Amino acid sequence: MKVKTQSKKVNKAWLNDHVNDPYVKRAQKEGYRARAAYKLQEIDAQFDLIHPGQTVVDLGAAPGAWSQYLRRRLTPGGAGGALAGCIIALDILPMEPIEGVTFLQGDFREPEVLQRLEQTLAGRKVDVVVSDMAPNLSGIAAADAARITHLIELALDFARAHLRPEGTLVVKLFHGSGYAELVQQFRQTFKVVKPLKPKASRDRSAETFLIGRGLKNA
Repeated sequence: MKVKTQSKKVNKAWLNDHVNDPYVKRAQKEGYRARAAYKLQEIDAQFDLIHPGQTVVDLGAAPGAWSQYLRRRLTPGGAGGALAGCIIALDILPMEPIEGVTFLQGDFREPEVLQRLEQTLAGRKVDVVVSDMAPNLSGIAAADAARITHLIELALDFARAHLRPEGTLVVKLFHGSGYAELVQQFRQTFKVVKPLKPKASRDRSAETFLIGRGLKNA
């Protein structure tokens, strides 16, 4: 009974925080599907990533807040205008359509899904890859770290193969086991590597974002 009571308390506290979260309220007001949009907005503002005319790949896109933000940034005339550029979104979960965004449903870890993504690119080089991918966590630290590392390494492999020489990769990762090794892999791949924990990330969250710019061996 104690476990259930504790669980209820935790859920109630989370729900209370969520309802009163200023980013949640702002997302509802501004039409974003999730507060995560403001994480990408802050990263974009700091690093000047997203511009009309670009090709952008959004990995781990559902429910679509990052793709919504990208859609707005690639629309010079404002909301409802013509998309200037290309957005390809991918997630293992379904996602409600967003006008102008090509959505592929599938597991990025599966070779045939990666092949579909490459076919959709049709030879175009990518300006920016953004990844909010995260595995379902088991609570077993070593197993979870391995799953997170695997996803980020796949995103790195994709970036090496498809980014323009001056392109950018943004990934979500977590402080803990494997973090230093992933940062080292970024430094081996990119000329500029910067970590950032956006203000929109909850204080108690271990998540941070790693930004890599300019391929070293392009």
